Amino acid sequence: MLITPTFTKIEKIIELKKGTVVLESSDGFPIQETNLYMIASNGSVLWKAEKPTINVLFTKVKLNEDSTISTFTNNGQFADLDMETGKIISSSSFR
Repeated sequence: MLITPTFTKIEKIIELKKGTVVLESSDGFPIQETNLYMIASNGSVLWKAEKPTINVLFTKVKLNEDSTISTFTNNGQFADLDMETGKIISSSSFR
């Protein structure tokens, strides 16, 4: 499936049965939006990731064995997300 980024370039994709998790580059991405989302095979957005705080963007994403998604942000936060909804399960800060 061809994926067209929303605002910037695609940094990483994770193909899953339910859809494709897309991480767009945080460089130049609008801060009020979320640069991590899941799209269905028909191209519709299934969810947009909940951000740990409003003024951050995601910089890394990893699929875990327990079917969660680990994320890292541009201000030193990390969060585990529910793969079905994109909602935060837990979060913390490196600082």
